[in-house]
Formats: sequence, C-alpha cells, structure tokens
Amino acid sequence: FEMQHEDVAGMPIWGKPTSTLDWCERNYEVFFWAAEFYNTISNIAIFIPSLFGLYQCVKYGFEFRFALAYASLALVGFGSWMFHMTLRWQMQLLDELPMIYTAAIFVFCSLDEQWSTGPRGKATALAMLAYPVMVTFVYLSNENALFFQLCYALAVVGIVLRGVTLLFRTRNRALRNIMYFGFICYMTGFALWLVDYHFCSYLRHFRTLYSVLAPLSEFHALWHIGTGFGSYMYVVYSCGIRAELKGYSIQIKHFIVPYLSVEDKSLPKKK
Repeated sequence: FEMQHEDVAGMPIWGKPTSTLDWCERNYEVFFWAAEFYNTISNIAIFIPSLFGLYQCVKYGFEFRFALAYASLALVGFGSWMFHMTLRWQMQLLDELPMIYTAAIFVFCSLDEQWSTGPRGKATALAMLAYPVMVTFVYLSNENALFFQLCYALAVVGIVLRGVTLLFRTRNRALRNIMYFGFICYMTGFALWLVDYHFCSYLRHFRTLYSVLAPLSEFHALWHIGTGFGSYMYVVYSCGIRAELKGYSIQIKHFIVPYLSVEDKSLPKKK
C-alpha cells in the first residue's frame, strides 16, 4: 500500500519528497509550487464548507461538539492541502492524523444526550479520544500506511452505522435526504479513490491520450470533493437530529451547500 516517488527534474521547491505515499497525479506537472496540483486545490471542497458550518454553529449557538467537528474537518482540509502540495512526511501526518481524531469527534456528535453530557459524557469523550491516541502512537512507530487506512476505515464504519440508527429518530424527509446524499457523496469518492489507487497506470495512459480531459481523471482529487461534502453533510445531519430532539423547528436551506436554519435563534448552548 505504499507507492514509490517518481523522479522529477531538479530539486523541488519543497525539497525531496519524504512521504510514505505518492499518489497517481504526476508530481510538479502543473505548477512548481504544488507537487500534486489537483490533489491540493481540491481540498477547498473540505475547507470552505467546514468554515461555513462553523459559522452556523456560532450563529445558532449549537453545542460545542458540533463546532469542534467542523473545525477538525477544516483542519483535515488544511493538512491535506499541505501534504499534497509538499509530499513531506510531516505534512502527511498533518493530513492523516486529524482524519482519525475527526472521525472520533463525528461519532461523539451522533451520541445521545445521556452519553454526551455530564460525568458520563466526559467518560465517553475520553473513551473516544483513546482510539485516535492509540492509532497515533502505533502509526508513528511503524509508519505503515495500510495500518492507518484500516484504522480509519473502522472509524468510518462506526460513523455510518450510528448515522443509520439516527434515521429512526426523525421524520424530517429533508434531514434524512441529507444523510442519504452525504453517504452517496462519500462512497462515490471512496470508489474513485480505489480506482485511482489500483489502476493508476491506466489513468496515466488516458491522460496522455486525452490531455484536455486529464483533470477529470484525477480521481484522488475527486475523492477529496466527495468525502469533503459527505463529511460536512454528516455534521449537518447530526446537528439537525440533535436540534429536533431538543424541540426546535429546523429547516434545510441551501447556499451552494445545504445548511440548517433554526426558527428560534436563541438555541441555548449545551450546559
């Protein structure tokens, strides 16, 4: 599950790549400042919606855990930008490790009140933190990409299963559609990630033959877009479920991306 770095003419601006992964996009082919240009700029699809979601949390006074979810997702986008721009090991960690911590936060966001508040909530938060901390220590010791990918996949399975159970908590069709669409976005991105990972030689051949269409075959960049929107919508969905359980009337509105609108803007912060 590790890829060899391809040779580039001269010394790259960020120095020789030190990451354990090098993706299918040709290095430094578009601009001198980005090792993987499309894989870099596609992180805007992660970063911008996350900041918008964070703004919504502040506007309506949603619980801190939802703001933390958006902030951590924004950090994933920033870390991924830095990793694909430089292909340095330190930046790879800034990309990958926040993914594990963000996944744990997502699970915590979907928990019921009795598991997310008070002494029990603190104990649950510590338990949730234990998993990414364990993954961090093991990954730093073995630097095995497959280990990280399996640990992240396990966390994503937990998120999806919890999200499915929450479907039974709401009759709001728009809110349920957010979950469905977010899941489709994420899984489509994952499917493209698999193709990019396992069929790189075919994709590069296609880009050679049809250079005008080459950006559309940068499937790892499309993975960023799919998972970025999918992850954002999962937080919207979890936050909407929570607001409904607290008795607030919500609406799903759209401004490029869907977002929550709460009739009573004095939604109290979690005690």
